[in-house]
Amino acid sequence: MKKRTEIINGSDILSVTNRKLCREKFLDRIEKIAAAHPAGIILREKDLSEEEYRNLAEQVLKICRKQETRCILHSFFDTALKLECDAIHLPLSILMNMDPEKRKQFRIMGASCHSGEDAVLAEKMGCTYITVGHIFETDCKKGLPGRGLEFLEQVCQKVSVPVYAIGGITGTAMEKIRRTGAAGACVMSGVMTCEDPKEYLEGFKE
Repeated sequence: MKKRTEIINGSDILSVTNRKLCREKFLDRIEKIAAAHPAGIILREKDLSEEEYRNLAEQVLKICRKQETRCILHSFFDTALKLECDAIHLPLSILMNMDPEKRKQFRIMGASCHSGEDAVLAEKMGCTYITVGHIFETDCKKGLPGRGLEFLEQVCQKVSVPVYAIGGITGTAMEKIRRTGAAGACVMSGVMTCEDPKEYLEGFKE
């Protein structure tokens, strides 16, 4: 049985951003993705300073709220709170050093995990979902083999919160991913570079 979470918006795909992959203006791409209504958009953009990130996040949140698509900010939890965004995604290292009282202020909190132990820890620290990877080979992790579906299934069995696969995800792999018990998957390169995000995301539906 698949584990569901309230970030679901008629989709089990989380879109992760990387503005450096865009062939058009980044906010134009965000508008198109938000209009396609994935389960959520994780605004990753790890190279930005917190001030730069906040400026970008304000614009992305405005678009997502207009389109009624969940926006999940990344890493900068103080910025998220200042912008009244109740959804955050964190590297495990940041999650572990975060004030527990601040964790409680987020309705949706995810963490990036790379082992079953990571997943168990993230759940204990209050995460409402986790991402696990990388599952398949991906250009983002060149030269590193994917951990595979068996690994994904093992992680799903260790936690009760929804698990999203990440790394080399394609529409043709989704049936196998869902069979592991995962709630869904994350996509980045494809949704950032495709001709039509709505058509692209349709290819992941059951």
